[in-house]
Amino acid sequence: MDFEIAIIGGGPAGLTAGLYAARARRKVVLFEGEGIGGQAATTDRVANYPGFPDEIGGFELTARMEEQAKKLGLEVVYSKVTGLSAENRAFMLETSKGNYTAKKVIVASGVSPKKLNVPGEDEFRGGGVSYCATCDGAFFRDKEVLVVGGGDSAVEEAIFLTRFAKQVGIVHRRDELRATKIVQEEAEANPKIKFFYNKVVTELAGGDSLEKAILKDVKSGTIEEVPTSGVFIYIGSLPRTEFLSGLVELTPEGYLATDERMRTSRPGLFAAGDVRAKSLRQIVTAVADGAIAAVEADRELGAGS
Repeated sequence: MDFEIAIIGGGPAGLTAGLYAARARRKVVLFEGEGIGGQAATTDRVANYPGFPDEIGGFELTARMEEQAKKLGLEVVYSKVTGLSAENRAFMLETSKGNYTAKKVIVASGVSPKKLNVPGEDEFRGGGVSYCATCDGAFFRDKEVLVVGGGDSAVEEAIFLTRFAKQVGIVHRRDELRATKIVQEEAEANPKIKFFYNKVVTELAGGDSLEKAILKDVKSGTIEEVPTSGVFIYIGSLPRTEFLSGLVELTPEGYLATDERMRTSRPGLFAAGDVRAKSLRQIVTAVADGAIAAVEADRELGAGS
């Protein structure tokens, strides 16, 4: 099936690109292989998106974006793009539901959570190890859990987990958090939250399910066993660019390099959102990227390029 614009990824960047492309009356399709909304949809609360002074749930916000884009005519195909190639000034997209062609492509495939890569992590995934507190927090009611990481995502999800858990420990390799001050202050004021500074997880252990985490002090080398029923990991992300092999310029970290108009090194191929090399990965910057990418793609189509 032929389209003018194809969008890969259904998070805020992709949905906004779809909205703008649909408003331009382009024949546009969006591919999403997991769930509409991306990582934003798994965020319990969004407190820094303009226009929502009382906060809004990530799922609700992205659901509104989806509804708005579809209302304008965005077509959504629930399938993962496994390959992308350029042929005769157009692109071929390979999916589990067949192949599609498009004149312009906007990659908004987002990122995946980075793993600790320690013994026990894979073994207890689904049995104590999680990368999504909003998804799995309710399974740990009245239990002790740990959150690994010190940025906004880690600390915000630790705060969310206090709704269910008896105690939440934040494990961070440095002696202070990286989260914004207002988030830090909320966590520090919460009596359910305990801090393990200058610590890293070296192993996760247990029987049928997770029972403890082995922590190492990065300064003294001291080893500590901490009983826990769950470990939630928020130590960064990896870009989802594996389907772009050899097609376009990537940074050493695997992100898509673009200019300010979201153009990549491959003519006709744009990038938006967390998958793009940028200094700030937030919903507000993702939607800006998506809007710019769609406008630029529309402009190129109008110019016949």
